Amino acid sequence: MSAGPVEGFIERLERPAMGAGALDGLSFGLKDLYDIRGRTAGCGNPDWARTHEPAAADAPVLQALLGAGAALAGVTHTDELAYSLNGENHHYGTPVNPAALDRIPGGSSSGSASVTAAGLTDFAIGSDTGGSVRVPAAYCGLFGIRTTHGRISLAGCMPLAPSYDTCGWFARDAAMLARVGRVLLDQKTPEAPQPRWLIDPALFRLCDDETAAALEAAVGMLGGAGVVPAKADTGFDPEAWKEAFRILQAAEIWRVHGGWVTAVRPEFGPGVRDRFRMAESITEAEIAEARPVRDRVRRTMTDLLGSDGVLLAPTAPGPAPVRGWDPVLLDDFRYRIIALTALAGHAGLPQVTIPAGLSDGAPVGLSLIGPRDGDAMLLALAERLSEALLTAA
Repeated sequence: MSAGPVEGFIERLERPAMGAGALDGLSFGLKDLYDIRGRTAGCGNPDWARTHEPAAADAPVLQALLGAGAALAGVTHTDELAYSLNGENHHYGTPVNPAALDRIPGGSSSGSASVTAAGLTDFAIGSDTGGSVRVPAAYCGLFGIRTTHGRISLAGCMPLAPSYDTCGWFARDAAMLARVGRVLLDQKTPEAPQPRWLIDPALFRLCDDETAAALEAAVGMLGGAGVVPAKADTGFDPEAWKEAFRILQAAEIWRVHGGWVTAVRPEFGPGVRDRFRMAESITEAEIAEARPVRDRVRRTMTDLLGSDGVLLAPTAPGPAPVRGWDPVLLDDFRYRIIALTALAGHAGLPQVTIPAGLSDGAPVGLSLIGPRDGDAMLLALAERLSEALLTAA
């Protein structure tokens, strides 16, 4: 049964828990990229659903959650083949952003963010390649995590750009975010450690003035929790980082999906259609030029963070754009977002975003970027910092 975009579900599909454990009694939504036995993942596009077979087995992520006591409430909206950051699906509509009704929810995990923010589920699963959990979490006033690349199996999940694709999830509070992490990471959340806090002012200069002020105020409120960040140099180069991500992601997407697109000639919405045309045109020379940028970001972040460094950064350069915004402005904003999200993306690092106030009356997010496999550490820190922000407010 189709539920429509208003509540974020593309389909209400209940699956009871298959075991007992850390998630007993909780409900969750699952992005329409993950396999559910006997169902065809639609991946946000009717032609994809029409040309693919039902799944023979549940994705490992779904198995783990059901086995830990959680119940599936339904399948959530996604942008077409997850190739967008807006959450506006040409075929199925735009889920509501419960935190800012006149604004987009962000994508591509738009439905998962929407159902969580609306309180329809306790948490929801998404995927994050270029920001598809981090960005909608920030837009909808949620906690969200992009995990270390390769840390959680994406078997049974439609690939987009495999060297960037990660599993992620949303929750309304940091404790729930960590609770899900204990299952999917198969790792206890440690006591909140004392990391080396770092900050690169250049990252904040990409934000609009009001957003930068809100995030800087949030950082200031964290002093009582022992957060006194030292200035760091990430080598931030927004144009180079954005362009390298655009090229490398697009090349992988065409490698994965180009054959299907050429054979089926699916109907895509305007923005997604344009991006697939761009992906088809990427040359080997462009790829060769982009790879060293990614390598440089990886080396810099590995050296900077070591095993205990945590970088504070804006999740996005501003709040969610209003619905119906000028497409040219929306595209420019998307590229500014990618310049920020490409930091963890290029380096394959975990990133947690936490709500950090309002800009223009809508939520904005502050991110914690940690060393490789530092996911559990970030989840513990998010709990501590969220308490500090609530106390300061």
